[in-house]
Amino acid sequence: MVLTGAEIVIRCLQEEKVEYVFGYPGGAVLYIYDALFNQDKVRHVLVRHEQAAVHAADGFARSTEQVGVALVTSGPGATNAVTGIATAYCDSIPMVIISGQVPTAAIGQDAFQEVDTVGITRPCVKHNFLVKDVKDIASTIKKAFYLAKTGRPGPVLVDIPKDVSMHKCEFEYPKEVSMRSYNPVVKGHQGQIRKAVQLLLEAKRPMIYTGGGVVLANASEQLTKLTRMLGYPITNTLMGLGGYPASDRQYLGMPGMHGTYEANMAMHYSDVLLAVGARFDDRVIGDPANFAEEPRKIIHVDIDPSSISKRVKVDVPIVGDLKDVLEEMIRQLEAAPARNNADALGTWWKQVEEWRSRECMKYKNSDEIIKPQFVVQKLWEVTGGNAIITSDVGQHQMWAAQYYRFDKPRRWLNSGGLGTMGVGLPYAMGAQLANPGTQVACVTGEASIQMCIQELSTCKQFRLPLKICNLNNRYLGMVRQWQQLFHGERYSESYMDSLPDFAKLAEAYGHVGFKIEKPSDVEGALRDAFARKDDLVFLDFQIDQTENVYPMVQGGKGLTEMILSAEDL
Repeated sequence: MVLTGAEIVIRCLQEEKVEYVFGYPGGAVLYIYDALFNQDKVRHVLVRHEQAAVHAADGFARSTEQVGVALVTSGPGATNAVTGIATAYCDSIPMVIISGQVPTAAIGQDAFQEVDTVGITRPCVKHNFLVKDVKDIASTIKKAFYLAKTGRPGPVLVDIPKDVSMHKCEFEYPKEVSMRSYNPVVKGHQGQIRKAVQLLLEAKRPMIYTGGGVVLANASEQLTKLTRMLGYPITNTLMGLGGYPASDRQYLGMPGMHGTYEANMAMHYSDVLLAVGARFDDRVIGDPANFAEEPRKIIHVDIDPSSISKRVKVDVPIVGDLKDVLEEMIRQLEAAPARNNADALGTWWKQVEEWRSRECMKYKNSDEIIKPQFVVQKLWEVTGGNAIITSDVGQHQMWAAQYYRFDKPRRWLNSGGLGTMGVGLPYAMGAQLANPGTQVACVTGEASIQMCIQELSTCKQFRLPLKICNLNNRYLGMVRQWQQLFHGERYSESYMDSLPDFAKLAEAYGHVGFKIEKPSDVEGALRDAFARKDDLVFLDFQIDQTENVYPMVQGGKGLTEMILSAEDL
């Protein structure tokens, strides 16, 4: 079958069973868009900005087990996509980004809309390709999907010059991929797993620390079984929320900079720490020197060997697929004798419960002014804890993570590694398309939402019934909080002075808008919004401008140096 390069691209996507492509057309990809037009298996979602295309594909991937796909043109189309690519890279999200490029003869000639897309994206992709021969398109796209979803997942970019998309050749999609330089380890080392199980059974102050890798590996079931077998306390990072049910008594909440007192103290004072799919990043353990003060044995399970002992030296490294490793741990535990130190475990739990009794997540509610924590708690109640929640980045992100209790994986979508403002709305778009009929809510702030607010137009075109909860405090909230606490209350450029009427703006896009100013109206507004099953509803909550996110670990401090409330300052 002889096809053009553009037709081959679309046939490859069909072979990979791609349902949606998020993109924006331009000169270098017009032949690919023409091929899209002439088929009906792959649906295209026209965004209003290339950054949103990649974010939406990212959200699609995060809420499913599939690879997200974005399509952008050359030059500014590719550079607009870079933020989305870097966001996915930092959180290990499987994606394939297809970018157009100027004709091969024009590469390097400063042609119209030319940039070195491969060079620009090299630091923030798992891999990238520049296809110079139409005969290589099929094999390259096959490799791209394979690389994106195996091992530690990540975004892969395929740059296709315009003339290559015009040329013709016979099409045959490869059935298999063999890459000599890429063979990710799947099976964990049996000896290391035995050492880990022995350490866990001998622990007096055990703690389980899990991250986004559990979600990406679809290993939540195995993690939950292992944790309940052991009876040990567990914490999920910001990226790992939902990997273990938040409603379970063994769950201590999120660790780190805005984690709970009990999770951080248990992390710090544990004598055996099992880390699963987490990377000991700065927002979780704070100052590594402080973390190292307390002697402990660390078991670290991860698919990526470069993540092990990167920031914290570990004692038992296990490289492998998390689901496979956890299943083997369970098998060995089932065959092992009863754990040692049963009395010690009881004493440890007594200490953990004492830390938990501090009730670090309590806040002073008000009948006069809306508290953001109250909004998130009501959102959890109204949705029954079953919605997919996306967020942007800032105070609202932390309040959503702290007060919406996630019992299932892939229900919490946020930018953890890069911390990208503007992701919330496109994430919600991708998640809604991937999960039709599921309640999807975007928790955002008045600054973040304006970064990709043009996507309200996309939502109208594709009839996406999202619910947007804008926690509007008229500030760059997290910036203001740091300025208040650590910069002498010098609020340099953190006040949002000319905000639109978001309810009317949503209506201008053809949606429903509510402005909520009283605490007594919060629950009713949320119930009304979710009752409108076919409408996008923008809820603009006027919240307390002075509210800060607590608990908090100041940058450069350790987990034991937490600020639990304003009274601790």
